Amino acid sequence: MRCAEYMPAPLLGKISSERNFVVQRIRGMRTFLPDGEMKEMVAPGFTIQRDLFDQALAREAEDAGVKVLFSTRMLADNPNQPALKLPDGSLAHVEAKTIIGADGPHSTVAGWMDSVNRSLIPAVQVRVPLVNSLDFTEVYLKKDLYGGYGWLFPKKDEANVGIGVIKTPKSSHSLKELLEQFLFELANAGKIIAQPVKYFAGWIPAGPVKSTVIGNKMLVGDAAGQTHPITGAGLPQAVICGRMAGKWAARAVMEKDLDLLKGYEGEWKDLFGESLVRARERRTLMEQEWERFDTIIKKCWIAFREYYRF
Repeated sequence: MRCAEYMPAPLLGKISSERNFVVQRIRGMRTFLPDGEMKEMVAPGFTIQRDLFDQALAREAEDAGVKVLFSTRMLADNPNQPALKLPDGSLAHVEAKTIIGADGPHSTVAGWMDSVNRSLIPAVQVRVPLVNSLDFTEVYLKKDLYGGYGWLFPKKDEANVGIGVIKTPKSSHSLKELLEQFLFELANAGKIIAQPVKYFAGWIPAGPVKSTVIGNKMLVGDAAGQTHPITGAGLPQAVICGRMAGKWAARAVMEKDLDLLKGYEGEWKDLFGESLVRARERRTLMEQEWERFDTIIKKCWIAFREYYRF
């Protein structure tokens, strides 16, 4: 599941007292295979409106005493004493005791750390009207979506429909063509009205970065490659690891010992490391053996028991 839009139920109460970003309650996920087999997985949660969610977090940060700067860029001319480019175009130099890079898959901070993520998968999605309401997210595994999948995330009377797929020199179709074909199939099945309301595109990390802590710098979320290499799920890791990073940064500053930041890398790997290692192994299998799609696909998707067998 592309968890930029899906939040597990147990996490919701821990991150915000506001609920204006919640769109719909979800009972779980249904996975569809080309032969018609469907696997239902119970996973209570919510689809959310991501921009409102981010705004809610910013307001909570301000309430806690954080100074939030909007439309502001951190320039890479001197990462040890970074310059901020303010909305009016002027520069402000700041002294950063610690820097936490939560700036996405093409992270500037990761570049300063020589820890750029090279394992990224392009994704594109559209918002379309639903024919009937749904309370399950849907995932479609198809051989023509190499190394990825298609998804349908219900949001009341609409849904986000998209694909994430690895492009190869042998690919004969563009992402747009593959998405249009997927939309046609869902419309033909009576699930959606293939009249896109809005388009989105981006990159999904499919593997970890070299290091998430170097010197006084730390990486979190997509910038750290903490996204699940198979599903693309990243919101739970970003929220939980973001909190971890903040606590370790505060402790390091208060105790004037930047070596304490290494505790962050150890803590988040203790929590998520095993599942991400397994997912990375499954992704390697998926990409190497994709021509044997029917044989290997259940070993490469979290809804099936075969995924958890070594």
